[in-house]
Amino acid sequence: MINDIDKEILKILQEDARTPNAEIARRLGMAPSAIFERIKKLEKLKIIQGYQATLDADALGFGLLAFIFIHTREPIGSSEIGQKLIKFPEVQEVHHITGEDCYLVRVRAANADHLWQFLKEKVGSLGPVNTRTTIVLETLKDTSHLPFEKKAKKR
Repeated sequence: MINDIDKEILKILQEDARTPNAEIARRLGMAPSAIFERIKKLEKLKIIQGYQATLDADALGFGLLAFIFIHTREPIGSSEIGQKLIKFPEVQEVHHITGEDCYLVRVRAANADHLWQFLKEKVGSLGPVNTRTTIVLETLKDTSHLPFEKKAKKR
């Protein structure tokens, strides 16, 4: 499906999605047109699913990060509540999980009051659910980068 050159392109784009094709081509010793075609192929295959700016949540007033475990009474295999959760603007991620709980939700809020209102008004509106909420005190790593292996140097 993809080869080592494609992986190198993906590594570069993960670091900075705004890297010009000419710069990627220079780094990989290829023509910019070839890089352009490879990127278009990766987009068509949906390996590259989009490009976005990474924002500073603290600077924008959303400094509270919380993870909420939600247990529902919906039938096994149903994701009705999950589909409702994804519509709330505070929700950044929704994962249907195994174990005691049904969903793991990542939420950004302005402060504890905002989180409380979210839990009470939005999550509470979903029907009979139980929640366990963990508030993050410090984030040591937060990335969406995939762990491509480094190329071994040729001797």
